[in-house]
Amino acid sequence: MELRHLRYFVAVAQSGHMTRAAEQLGIQQPPLSQQIKALETELGLPLFLRHPKGVSLTEAGRTLQADAERLLRDADALRERMQLLAEGKRGLLSVGFTSSAAAHAFTPRALRECRQRYPDLVLELSEDNAAAITDAVASGRLHCGLLRVPVERPAGLVFEPLLHEDAVVAVPVGHRLARSGRAGRPRPVAIRELHGEALILVRRPGAAGLYANLLALCDEQQVRPKVVAEVGRMLTNLNLVAAGAGISVVPASMQGVHADAIVYCPLKESRRLDVPLTLVHRSADNAGPTVTFAALLRSLAQPTYRRAQRASR
Repeated sequence: MELRHLRYFVAVAQSGHMTRAAEQLGIQQPPLSQQIKALETELGLPLFLRHPKGVSLTEAGRTLQADAERLLRDADALRERMQLLAEGKRGLLSVGFTSSAAAHAFTPRALRECRQRYPDLVLELSEDNAAAITDAVASGRLHCGLLRVPVERPAGLVFEPLLHEDAVVAVPVGHRLARSGRAGRPRPVAIRELHGEALILVRRPGAAGLYANLLALCDEQQVRPKVVAEVGRMLTNLNLVAAGAGISVVPASMQGVHADAIVYCPLKESRRLDVPLTLVHRSADNAGPTVTFAALLRSLAQPTYRRAQRASR
């Protein structure tokens, strides 16, 4: 028994007429009658009583109609669910974030938008460092991730910069670099002023990209800060700055963390220290939830990036 046979049967049962049912189904009446006869032969009992004005259901036909309509509803619902899955609008999407990526206002906005547009898409969120997220995406434990500067670029992964922002120098309240400039705002700090300063870095194995670039910029200008700590999370980094253990350089979106204990100073060479928000996913994922999520992030990032560019001018 095929689903099409059940569809033919239900159409005839609901219309009470072979010809009308054939018109609704878009087929000729003789083939429809043959299909109904074949179904009755397969089941071994008549489903309709034929009369000059049409057909009516037998007892067996009434029993079959209820089950057939239920099966067809289930089949249609299954087809719809599978279509949503194929379109990336349904299913599980596992996303990893670094703490600094999660702190950017773009990230919670994108997650809210995803939930509103695709309510059947189940988001599974986790936090880790950039190296661990990259490895998890490459191995298939995560569908995609949001991080800052990639620490490595394994084959088979795509890294898409969505946004770019400035880097700022985070210093404890009362630090010599925390002096106010115009209108009482923190004055810009140059790389050369980091010479000899106690510098806190997010641990290189976890997020080497941004801090490797910072140290390279220092080396280029013959600036020698003292690396006093390497930690695994950006928030741990700022906890230590707030405690007076040293200074650090962080994405501008981290401003506000420990606002009573940390002063965030503009970095004069910020344009030379790229601080992107980067999406990583597998290049082989060309359908399903990952594609849907990536397309949503791109669409949201473009106007956000343009607003940030206008604000920086």
